[in-house]
Amino acid sequence: MFTLKPISRDSLDAALARAERYRLLNEPHEAESICRDILEVDPANRQARISLVLALTDEIHQDSGAFASAMEAMSGLETEYDRTYYSGIAWERRAKASYAAGGVGSGGYVYDWIVRALQLFGATEHLRPAGNDDAILRWNACVRFLDRHKELRPKMEEAPEPILSE
Repeated sequence: MFTLKPISRDSLDAALARAERYRLLNEPHEAESICRDILEVDPANRQARISLVLALTDEIHQDSGAFASAMEAMSGLETEYDRTYYSGIAWERRAKASYAAGGVGSGGYVYDWIVRALQLFGATEHLRPAGNDDAILRWNACVRFLDRHKELRPKMEEAPEPILSE
């Protein structure tokens, strides 16, 4: 069997730039692989961890396990702001991927997942560094998404059928 080879510490900046390039080329699996290589050499590399999370969320529309993998990778983020903000990104992307895929009954999940993203983006407002309005930008994008898709409603709990007996 083949084994993975470690990259050198001297190549981390170039590898991180390459991961970003692969994300921009819509090749998130390549970006994910590069980020994992970086994190093997430098487990505390914040940018590689963030890029890994984003690459995994890029995969949500084609890989049902990508959301769970992204949430798992998020646990390695050091700050509460990063964990909360990127969790919001993951929920937002999960909702939008589900919306794009369609499917009977998916609208309630999409709505609830967007609301979950909104809650997370709202929670980051008091955590954000000065001059960083990323969470507000994401909040506004989610609100506009819901405004464009008024057919989306909260998921209704299914009431059990009454038992009809004599």
